[in-house]
Amino acid sequence: MRAIGRGLLVCGVTGAMVAVAGPSRAQSTSDSPNALEEVLVTAQRRGERLQDVPITVTVLDAEQVRQARVQQIGDVAARTPGLSMDAYPASQPRLAIRGIGSYDRGAAGDPSAAVFLDEIYLGRPAAVAFDAFDVERIEVLKGPQGTLYGRNVVGGAVNVISRRPDVSSFDAGAEFTAGNYQRLDGAGFVNAPFADGKAALRASGSWRTHDGYVRNTFTGNRVEDQDTSSARIQLFGEPNDKLRLSLALDGTRDRATGPAQHVFDLDQDADEAMFWTVDRDRDHTAGSTDGYQNRDTWGVRVQVDYDTSFATLIYLGSYRDLDYDVAYDFDGGNPTTNFIDIAGGNIEQSSFYSNEFRISSLAGSRVSWVAGLYNFGSETDRLDTLALDLAGNALNETYTQRATLDSYAVFGDVSMPVSERFSITGGVRYSQDDKDYRVSNTAGADIVRAEERFDVTVGKRYDALTYRVGASFTPVDDHLLYVMISRGFKSGGFQDNPSSAADAADDFEPEYATQYELGQKSSFAGGSLVWNNTVFWMDYTDLQTRRTLPNLAIVTDNAGEATIKGYETYLRWRPFNGARLTLSYAYTDATFDKFTPEPGVNYAGNRVSRTPEHKLVVSPAYDWTLSQGATLGFAADYSYESKIFDDNSNVGPEFREPTHFLDARMVYTSANDKWAVSVWGKNLTDELTRTFQAVFLGANFGAYNPPRTYGATFYWNY
Repeated sequence: MRAIGRGLLVCGVTGAMVAVAGPSRAQSTSDSPNALEEVLVTAQRRGERLQDVPITVTVLDAEQVRQARVQQIGDVAARTPGLSMDAYPASQPRLAIRGIGSYDRGAAGDPSAAVFLDEIYLGRPAAVAFDAFDVERIEVLKGPQGTLYGRNVVGGAVNVISRRPDVSSFDAGAEFTAGNYQRLDGAGFVNAPFADGKAALRASGSWRTHDGYVRNTFTGNRVEDQDTSSARIQLFGEPNDKLRLSLALDGTRDRATGPAQHVFDLDQDADEAMFWTVDRDRDHTAGSTDGYQNRDTWGVRVQVDYDTSFATLIYLGSYRDLDYDVAYDFDGGNPTTNFIDIAGGNIEQSSFYSNEFRISSLAGSRVSWVAGLYNFGSETDRLDTLALDLAGNALNETYTQRATLDSYAVFGDVSMPVSERFSITGGVRYSQDDKDYRVSNTAGADIVRAEERFDVTVGKRYDALTYRVGASFTPVDDHLLYVMISRGFKSGGFQDNPSSAADAADDFEPEYATQYELGQKSSFAGGSLVWNNTVFWMDYTDLQTRRTLPNLAIVTDNAGEATIKGYETYLRWRPFNGARLTLSYAYTDATFDKFTPEPGVNYAGNRVSRTPEHKLVVSPAYDWTLSQGATLGFAADYSYESKIFDDNSNVGPEFREPTHFLDARMVYTSANDKWAVSVWGKNLTDELTRTFQAVFLGANFGAYNPPRTYGATFYWNY
């Protein structure tokens, strides 16, 4: 794959040279009957053509989301080079973008790569629960988002944009799915204008169910099932041509068993290795309990836009609530297979709110600018439990955490044309986080992970000034060159499972990332071919990393420094009527420059964990027009990821081989475009890989990815 990476890099540089070669290469995007549809994004908090935005953005539009069955955040990660996800367990997804991700789930921690639902920050890993039905698009912004977005993030952001109410016409639709593992899904929406076209109501909902992928041979039940229901109601009003009001309420109820854990490998250097039985059978587990993953989350969002003679005034407010309860057998065994039984879980109640006041330039203004104030607050109560049963001798411990956060920011950003073809961009943001935290291990009867009992209350303020500055140049029509420097920061925090009172009181410091990005975006052949290329370099300092101590306590500290550099390319092509090809590739070189987790141990030169060097996604498609206007479409999605290390030590069993995944579908669409039937399959080659793994007590424990699934979906549109 190194040769592939170098070859694509050469192609990318060549593409940039072609883009500026001269007017003979410049064509209007409307010249060709095979021109691709324009993609509109709000990555810079304003509506723009994707090809005009001077940052790297990957977009999944509504049609891609629907036909490829993109439903949850893991489906987005599978189709986005530069984005990866760790499921530990699946109900607490942890994202990494361009090698930057946080694996801290404690009450006083924050994600390094964040998810926003209609511009609202989902501040807890378990709160990333939504159904991607009835969405307009999903945008993945890569690199620090330290200026425009609510909470400052160092890695990047995933923005999920729902379809908004439409005041112009009535609309409705539904879909139904049946598949293997007794899958039954349903979803529907209705859009109803009222008040003489000055307001509209949009309601959408879905349910997703399937039987468990894995059989527990000890209990006789199946685990890793799904029972998820989601709903969203939106109300939009436009009393006059200057005022726009919107109100939205959404919620998700999620129930599942599992996850199905396994003993992958033994640590032959540890005396405890004799306690475990290796089990690599994806279809079966032998846990002493089936476990459960229960999650309920809901939120309300309100937005008011008012156009004055010189600017638009915007208020955006939200409140969200999370109730989360998960427990499972961590070793995947029982007294007949393993000498030690490990179980545990988390109970969390979180609530968070945000207020944002913005003033921005009017649509179509020559100079685009925005300024604003932002406030985010949260309260999180969390219990982390661990139970060890050593041949009938039970040891239990519970960490009780309570964290409050008050975050404030002021920001401004402007994009200004210097000439007809040259523009500059600059932005700055000041952020301040006030955190208060209390942690104790007094609830359990026995000490397992800690050296002593404690009850510690601590607090600290973190602040930072972040920015972005860049320039874009259009040498000829349909070709953009840009450079962007951006800096982001992630707030510091406190330990969730400390081993002593001193550790509990000792915070970890903020982490920072500064990215230097050079990009090119071009349209060729009358808009039927889009080819974008990016090279980037990122300085990443004070990385917040987690490690498990021999006594099973978990410590988060600042690792030191890392350099992340890479190249990404994105190509969309419609060579002739009916045919489409999308290709995206990311090369990421993420290595530590300084990292000494403990005296005498040096990880400098190691790869950052969970970061593949290569990731490739290829999606060909063809629509065949039948008699009387109906169409039969064929499409496939192939993705490749090179090897990764699940631990920063880069040694031992926490290693994952390269993966190859293949999805495909065939879609028949009626001539009047009112209904369609899709036959689909995911992971058609039944690829087997480890989605999570960790070593302690002499063994490597973890879980596998879902097996091959297939089914049929019926779509109906009003």
